[in-house]
This record gives sequence, structure tokens and C-alpha cells, in this order.
Amino acid sequence: MHVAPVGGTAVQDHVALAEIELCGDLIIAASAAHEDRLSLESIDEVLKVAEERDATGE
Repeated sequence: MHVAPVGGTAVQDHVALAEIELCGDLIIAASAAHEDRLSLESIDEVLKVAEERDATGE
């Protein structure tokens, strides 16, 4: 059996961490929603899609 050495070997995948954070934000929004499903507009709001579009000029 191989065990990873202790200290300094952790690798952070920043894209994966960002995706996990976004999923968490969606889960929180869905659990707080009064309707059965989040609307597309609500999802865009949680994911800050409009803000990203404004920042890129699209």
C-alpha cells in the first residue's frame, strides 16, 4: 500500500474549486426557493452570468 507523504504535496485545481463553489451556491439557492425548480433567470442570477457578460462587453 502506498501512502502519500505528509506536507506540501497537495495540488489545488482552481477550476474544480470554482465549480464546486458554484454548485454549492446553486444548492443553497434551490433549497431556499419557494418554487419547485429554479427559473433560468434565478440560475443566471446565482451564477452571476449577467455580471460576467457585462464585464466582457457581450
